[in-house]
Amino acid sequence: MFGIVRTEESRLTSWLFEVDRPLLLCVLLMMLLSLVFSVSAGSVAAERINQPWSFFFIKALPFYGLGLGVLLFASFLSKKWVLGLAGLNLALGLLLLPITVIAPNFINGSARFVSLGGFNIMPADIMKPGFVVMTAFFLSKMKEKYGDNIFLNKDAFRFDTWLSWWYYLLLFIPVLLVVFKHPDFGTAILYLAVLTIMLFVAGLPWIFVPVFGVGALTMLGVAFMTMPHVHKRFIAFFTGDGGMMQVNKSVDTLRNGGLLGAGDDSFVKQGLPDAHTDFIFAVIVEDLGALVGCVLLFTLFYVLKRLIVSATKAKDLFVLYAIGGTAALFGVQVCINMMTTLGLFPPKGMTLPFISYGGSSLLSYCVLFGFVLALIREDKWKKMGD
Repeated sequence: MFGIVRTEESRLTSWLFEVDRPLLLCVLLMMLLSLVFSVSAGSVAAERINQPWSFFFIKALPFYGLGLGVLLFASFLSKKWVLGLAGLNLALGLLLLPITVIAPNFINGSARFVSLGGFNIMPADIMKPGFVVMTAFFLSKMKEKYGDNIFLNKDAFRFDTWLSWWYYLLLFIPVLLVVFKHPDFGTAILYLAVLTIMLFVAGLPWIFVPVFGVGALTMLGVAFMTMPHVHKRFIAFFTGDGGMMQVNKSVDTLRNGGLLGAGDDSFVKQGLPDAHTDFIFAVIVEDLGALVGCVLLFTLFYVLKRLIVSATKAKDLFVLYAIGGTAALFGVQVCINMMTTLGLFPPKGMTLPFISYGGSSLLSYCVLFGFVLALIREDKWKKMGD
């Protein structure tokens, strides 16, 4: 691919020939598109807060530069370094998360942010790479110690070893409750969905499907009864009685774009809240048309397909779980964002990976995909050497 001929052996040339170039290219393309639309969509948001049209573009530039550097750097790592940095990432998120409870920094009514150096950091966002990779590591080690039956083996529930379901759950459940309480119902559901998919990939019997279904419905019921904004959005979604302005405006923005884009008549987005974050896909379609929107959708689903295929081909069980977890995280988040944009689901404040404006989200996905590129590369190298 790319017409490259290998003429010498070095770390750079080895990386160039071993890295998953189609996946890397798709990520770079999405980041470029995101940067372009931080101008179009960001100018609308900047106007609402009396800032210059370039406000969000300039604010985003350091994150894109840092994200690109992190993505490329992480893709050179070995499995050992991926595990070490993923552990540090998870530890950092777990250290920052209690601050959202002790000294919350409220933005739009949610205490999910921590202010560091003038930037608002979302711990639940930045710890996603660590969560996926370390959960994959935990599952692979459980399989090594207890065999395939890690879910019904009583030894896997003992307290006298760290390789126990109790210690994992005693860490995961409080984190989930803190995120849920922020309130950040969407991110809590995302974490639960990703863990559920990873457990089924690891061999959880399908008889447990109703258990997770009841758990998700219980979370939804608690959120519906205790969180006014969730209650309002679901009532509005199912009755059509108020509270659906964002979704309705998103659908209107999509319609105005037509097949080839509205061009100079691209004005509906000006009334769309969160145009540069949650509803950026609608802005892209209004500006460039449904054809470009379909190309973007194809790119997103091609990335998902690439991850799934790489996971199924993985020789290392840890690599299988890590890439599978990444596919789950990426796929679920894309689906929630797209369903909200198209009016098929109540607004959840979920960004579109790599596309939406947001430093925490962009950096976390750059770190995660850098890890994945490194794991795919090393796993391929092992296969070649067998």
